[in-house]
Amino acid sequence: MLTFTKMHGLGNDFVVLDGIRQKISLTSKQISKLADRRFGVGCDQVLLVQTSDQPGVDFRYRIFNADGGEVEQCGNGARCFARFVHEKGLTNKNEIQVETLSGLIILTVKANGEVQVNMGTPRFEPAEIPFQAETRRLVYNIRIEDQTVQVGLVSMGNPHAVQVVENIERAPVATQGPLIERHTRFPQRVNAGYMQILDRSHVRVRVYERGVGETLACGTGACAAVVIGRQRELLDATVNVELSGGKLQVSWEGEGWPVWMTGPATTVYEGNINLDNL
Repeated sequence: MLTFTKMHGLGNDFVVLDGIRQKISLTSKQISKLADRRFGVGCDQVLLVQTSDQPGVDFRYRIFNADGGEVEQCGNGARCFARFVHEKGLTNKNEIQVETLSGLIILTVKANGEVQVNMGTPRFEPAEIPFQAETRRLVYNIRIEDQTVQVGLVSMGNPHAVQVVENIERAPVATQGPLIERHTRFPQRVNAGYMQILDRSHVRVRVYERGVGETLACGTGACAAVVIGRQRELLDATVNVELSGGKLQVSWEGEGWPVWMTGPATTVYEGNINLDNL
């Protein structure tokens, strides 16, 4: 039997697994079945809590998309990760240093129950995203079927392509999103984001997530949108980001500085599932 906790951050939902108190070895096929909303528990991502081998680092944080593939980062998941290790008594620290595939992040559990995440420093060089281009640009043109779209590109530990749109409700997330996600110029695929700017401190964002599809909220997508807006001098340093599942606050001073994201994390229920059924 596998013990799990169902959590969500603004509707972006997770199955969180304690890999410290139970031995866990799941194949990508089993992870995909666990994430299936009809035949498993159902979630956007599966999160695995492990001990870290790095001195001074509290935990290792692993993220698996619903298709079973492991990815580098997940902002909403990071907030749930922090709440989980607190609620399970795995730590009593309010500030937690966590190892991810993309590097170290710092999670702070606040007195009101929200979690602030130091998401690290954004990266813009094409090779770091990764994206096939000879030079770094503020805006890139990408050919999608019979049209050219303009995107800003950034790595928040995972790759993001962000478009500024006039109306977020009419943005072609469901139709264009998967085409951008698997565009040949992104060798590791990409998260396709759409941002409507309401004013310099308030935006609306939708994201077609790599390996998942559109989710109710994407933490790294919210951060990426603010970073791209700041790069284009369209936004202030602190921005309220409205997603389908709720709101986040994202702050970024500029290039060379880390991005800070603050928002809620919620535990829904706990359960057990028979591994033979996966």
